[in-house]
Parts: sequence; C-alpha cells; structure tokens
Amino acid sequence: MSLVNELIEAGIHFGQRRSNWNPKMAPYIQGVKNQIHIIDIRETIKGLLLAKKFISKTVGEGREILFVGTKRQARGAIETHCAACEMPYITERWLGGLLTNFRTVRDRLKRLEELEALVAGGGMKSYSKKMESQLTRELKKIYRNLNGVRSMSRLPAAMVVVDVSREMNAVREAKNLGIPTICLIDTDGDPDYSDIPIPGNDDSMRSIDLILRELAASVMEGKTQRQTSAPAGVTGGESNEGEAAPRRRSVRSRFRVDEVGGGLSTGGTLEATATAPSESAPSNPV
Repeated sequence: MSLVNELIEAGIHFGQRRSNWNPKMAPYIQGVKNQIHIIDIRETIKGLLLAKKFISKTVGEGREILFVGTKRQARGAIETHCAACEMPYITERWLGGLLTNFRTVRDRLKRLEELEALVAGGGMKSYSKKMESQLTRELKKIYRNLNGVRSMSRLPAAMVVVDVSREMNAVREAKNLGIPTICLIDTDGDPDYSDIPIPGNDDSMRSIDLILRELAASVMEGKTQRQTSAPAGVTGGESNEGEAAPRRRSVRSRFRVDEVGGGLSTGGTLEATATAPSESAPSNPV
C-alpha cells in the first residue's frame, strides 16, 4: 500500500469543525464536508517530503532532533519511534525553560543520575523513611519529566512537534533560540509557528504514528549517511553545549519539493481523498 493511501486510511485529511479553525490554514484546506474541514492531502505530502529531507540532512551532519508531543494520542508513538532511532523526546509536561535554560535542565539530569545511583547502591536504606519517601518522589518526578532528554547534551538542531496549539510554550522557546520546527498541524493551528508545517489530523493516533514513522525513518537514513560519508576522525555533530541551531526561516528556502525526489506524483491516488467535499473552499473556506 502506498504512503498516500495509508495516510488517507488513517484519516489524516480530516481537520477540525469549520467553526473551529485558523484562517491562516486556508492554503492547506481543500474544502468542507459535513461541517468538517478537509485538508489537502497534497499539502500534507509536500510538507512531509520537505521534513524528511531536512531531517535526513540535519542528522547526517551529526545533530539531534527533539520530538515533542504531550497529548495522549502522541505519547506512545513518540516513545516507540524515538527509542528505535535514538532521538530525545518529551511526552510529559513541557518544563518551562527546557531549551532557554538548558544548563539548569542538565543539572536536574545530574540529580537524576545521583538518585538512581543511590537506589542502585542501596543507599536509600540509610535515610529515615520520611526522607526516603521524599527522595523516591523526587526521583519519579524527574524521571517522568526528563528521562526522554537525558542523552541530549546540547540544544537540538530542530524540533518535531505534534499539535502546535498544545505545545505553544515549546514552539515559542524554539523560535526564541532560532531552532527550526517541523509541526504536524491541524486546521485550528497557527502555521506561522512552524518552519515546515505538515498539515494533517493531529488527533488521530494512526495519522500521528504514520507521520512519526516516516520522520523516524529519515533519522535512520541520516545516521546511515553520517556513518558512511563522514571523514575518519571527524564527528559532524560536535559543538558546545547550548549552541543554537541555524536561524529560523531559512529552512523552507533551503529545500524545495522538486529537490526531495518523488515529487507529488501519486498516479491519481490523490483523487482518493474520496471525501469529495460537498463544498469547496479553494481560497477562503469558512
């Protein structure tokens, strides 16, 4: 089954109700059916191709991609795919300052290692029951919030976000630091916060899983390129802790759809957006 058919079966083209939409998403909307906005699957594929190309190139240079998705529908997919491609992720509450105050976050991760060593060495038994209980709660809290980024020794080169509206704090931090963002964004989101928007249903577990699967595959491709093309003794990702990624707004101009390969040719499959909207809204859907 082609990727386009998989995405359609997963319902990635179903947006929000027409009463709950962001007018800035108009260019990505094909029409309306049963009061539901229908996302143009061609725009979804276009964004996905650009994102895959960018991620592959970035990882190939030795940099890391941070995946963020704290909504219930995204947690399982992010944890699964990030574990497979060994990339940092956040699936619990976004801690304010995780990027802008990264050194403090690293200190908290050191504290996590101290507590884990204390448990592993049996040192907890030397404390009173009250103190042991407090330390255990502290360990669980830090582990739950930061375990996914414990291997992240420097700022990521880019960030993949599921649902811009929900992860606005994370996206704003990335914007302030010049970290490019790749966002799965529904019709109620603001595409201005995304350097590479992937318009699509961000409430469906299947559509989220498919998008993350493709992006994780690009991460693995980038790692392969890194291993095969890097000169001996050179590691492309070496940089100082806290180094910011390339400035935003340069990402879209750096890649074009015709550079990605595969184009948007789907042999007529796109007609299978068989949602055949009863009302079309090519320019300004309401």
